[in-house]
Amino acid sequence: MEEHHIKKISDELQINPRQVIATAGLLSEGATIPFISRYRKEATGSLDEVAITDIRDRLTQLEELDKRRDTIFKSLKDQGKLTEELKKKIEHAETMAFLEDIYLPFRPKRRTRATIAGEKGLEPLAQKLFSQGDMDPMEEATSFVNKEKGVESAEDALSGARDIIAEWINEDQKSRTRMRSYFTEKGIFISKVVQGKDLEGAKYRDYFDWQESVAIAPSHRILAMRRGEKEGFLNLWVAPPDEEEACALLDAQFVKRDSPASEQIKMAAHDSYRRLLSHSMETEIRVETKKRADEEAIRVFGNNVRQLLLTPPLGQKNVMGIDPGFRTGCKVVCLDPQGKLIHMDTIYPLLSKKGKTEAAQKIRDLCKQFHVEAIAIGNGTGGRETEAFILGLSLSGNIQIVMVNESGASVYSASDVAREEFPDQDVTIRGAVSIGRRLMDPLAELVKIDPKSIGVGQYQHDVDQKALGARLDDVVISCVNAVGVEVNTVSTQLLTYVSGLGPQLARNIVAYRNEHGPFGSRDTLKRVPRLGAKAFEQAAGFLRILGGDNPLDGSAVHPESYYIVESMAKGLSCTVEELIGDGELQKKINIQDHITDNVGVPTLNDILEELAKPGRDPRDRFESFAFAEGVQKIADLEIGMKLPGIVTNITAFGAFVDIGVHQDGLVHISNLAGHFVKDPNDEVKVHEKVWVTVLDIDLERKRISLSMKEGKKPTKHVPQVSVKKKPEKISEKNKKKSDRTLFNNPFFEALKHH
Repeated sequence: MEEHHIKKISDELQINPRQVIATAGLLSEGATIPFISRYRKEATGSLDEVAITDIRDRLTQLEELDKRRDTIFKSLKDQGKLTEELKKKIEHAETMAFLEDIYLPFRPKRRTRATIAGEKGLEPLAQKLFSQGDMDPMEEATSFVNKEKGVESAEDALSGARDIIAEWINEDQKSRTRMRSYFTEKGIFISKVVQGKDLEGAKYRDYFDWQESVAIAPSHRILAMRRGEKEGFLNLWVAPPDEEEACALLDAQFVKRDSPASEQIKMAAHDSYRRLLSHSMETEIRVETKKRADEEAIRVFGNNVRQLLLTPPLGQKNVMGIDPGFRTGCKVVCLDPQGKLIHMDTIYPLLSKKGKTEAAQKIRDLCKQFHVEAIAIGNGTGGRETEAFILGLSLSGNIQIVMVNESGASVYSASDVAREEFPDQDVTIRGAVSIGRRLMDPLAELVKIDPKSIGVGQYQHDVDQKALGARLDDVVISCVNAVGVEVNTVSTQLLTYVSGLGPQLARNIVAYRNEHGPFGSRDTLKRVPRLGAKAFEQAAGFLRILGGDNPLDGSAVHPESYYIVESMAKGLSCTVEELIGDGELQKKINIQDHITDNVGVPTLNDILEELAKPGRDPRDRFESFAFAEGVQKIADLEIGMKLPGIVTNITAFGAFVDIGVHQDGLVHISNLAGHFVKDPNDEVKVHEKVWVTVLDIDLERKRISLSMKEGKKPTKHVPQVSVKKKPEKISEKNKKKSDRTLFNNPFFEALKHH
């Protein structure tokens, strides 16, 4: 690792150089981010996953810069143009843009007006003019007239010379840096509707005649305009507000005198701006702002996915899963506490009175036969009606009835994973199983689905897919390892994300378990084919074996630290098993007695936390929730109603909330709280239970505006809220608001997931 990289990263991230060196070393050895943050705290100075990820990403960027630098060095050497001065400039270039500016004059290029003028022998004239000495340009140009080379007149010669000078100005490093800053600080996005597309592209009408500063344009509006452009409804470009001001910057740099020659330079500079620099800078700004918008959208999406994956699980219970439907009926499955399918059926409670009667008896019988403890109902079409039917059965026992977000269930149902797991079942049964399992353990089920398909993104299909994929991998790996997995029941898909494993080792572990039975200890994992010492070191601490040979195997204590716990127990004259969970014994431990050269206070504190709550799940406890009774569709809503809801998606401009009417409502960022909100994530989390007030309803376009200014938190157990008053018919005024309403924002339309 380059020494200057260490210093640069240390300065940028405000991290001690020793921490950067240690982290980089562990990463180069193949250590994963969860492993480093959890089990190598002494080496890194207790850096968390965020800091380690920042170091990794910055190292990658600097390595890419070095690779490009080497490529440029080779090109210049091959051209015989690598001078010592040029070499120093390249070595000190700290950004890709600066590096490319240096290389631009030497980059192989197609024939341009400047190269054609050079072929006509006009470069000496350009040099004379560029010196801006005392001369008559027309007189100087006369000697360059050469009809055989296509220079018909002195004016032709001057025109060619200006073309050469214009290219010099375009390729000048200082002028590009100055112009780049100018475009970044004062550039304007200008968006216009494509002629004749105003009706077809109505969802983008806010951008039909729109201008916005490049410097402050938010991610979602940049991506909305670009999407409108891509779909053929908008023309979009970037330009400074004043072309004369931009040209004046070049005049200040290149026009040195008030002379005839200087006038030629001024003409060339203005031509360079209009014909070359402005287009080049527009391209750069579009690329840079797209990158900035992508980063923000990916950040938002990553946060949403993390929150969804860490949704509190119901746990291992006998669960009935119901995938609602009208004409085709509701698919019903019964699952055991491990999520195994033990029964499936179809009921028709939403078609006829007879169907409802038969369905009621069947549900009662199934609940009794399979000792059902909870019923998970998908929130898709017919979901609220099915929920009302189940609630009306007054089932015996303390059976929890929960609406489950089924976004992406259909994607799972048709996937290779689902076909492999349920080869003899159709997609509807697979979907019902997925709904039931999502209630039991959202993380274990959602990792089987492409995160882009689970309905919590912001323009996820418009952003850089490689960057998005890398971010999502980080998020899923982080969540899986934070929770840990029970190795004797875990699916191959979930096991894939465990630190140090991957698809092949995950399959090998499951195959070994199927052949030899449950693992009795973590040490037995070493017998799995191709699971070597390095993979075991990375994975072992995140794999749980409950009820195994060693009680520590069910905790997050790493096997490499078992001897420490054994030493603690020996010092207290007790067994490891007695020490685990016994707070009084643990209080007697003096961690100073166990500090060594390799083991410090951070690791010892982690061990004590695990002894107090071995294998603890970092996710919150599951809490019951119910939507308001009598509110099942948009027509049931009234302005001013206060309702319970669940946050389903967070964007840069607000949060979407499911209030049980088959269409999520939007809480605009201005209505998230009674104070200024900069980032919606500061106020709400995905799957958080909240109270909202209905502000506006658009029946025609199925849009709901909500507010959380009056307070967002429901009680821990959310009761059903009765709406006794029959909602009045929504007035035409409320159905069709003016263009000022937030419903008319094109990004609202573009982000509609449901």
